Amino acid sequence: MPVKVLMVCLGNICRSPLAEGILQSKLPSDKFMVDSAGTGGWHAGELPDKRSIATARDRGLDITHQRARQFKVNDFTEFDHIFVMDTSNLKDVLKLAPNDKAKTKVSLMMDALHPGESINVPDPYYGGPEGFDNVYDMLDEACQIVANKLINDNAR
Repeated sequence: MPVKVLMVCLGNICRSPLAEGILQSKLPSDKFMVDSAGTGGWHAGELPDKRSIATARDRGLDITHQRARQFKVNDFTEFDHIFVMDTSNLKDVLKLAPNDKAKTKVSLMMDALHPGESINVPDPYYGGPEGFDNVYDMLDEACQIVANKLINDNAR
């Protein structure tokens, strides 16, 4: 059974699709499955934002197979690890947790780089392409640390 990881942002069209693509590219697909979701369902069924697609493509990743979906309570059962992009997402996801054990699966993405500092991955939706580049760089660095930890933990 592969280790299942879920990336969560607000609408599942900007940050979490990038995080999904980046992390999946750093993990062996036979041992890990990465997905993404949004706390809101406004974009359910849609492709990632065209700027996320372009940013990923410029870095050698294709995320056009992804479709937005809303986070659901069952995700706590389905996934081993849930990474959220900001403190608002963290609050929204934790509110849905069925129990304390489920809450332990949830982490703020940037805690991988800056433990306990509550650093948010900024939402680039209302900005220009440079915001998407910045988000990609932040996620790439954090995902490398997460991937290394997941691989090391899974080797035991």
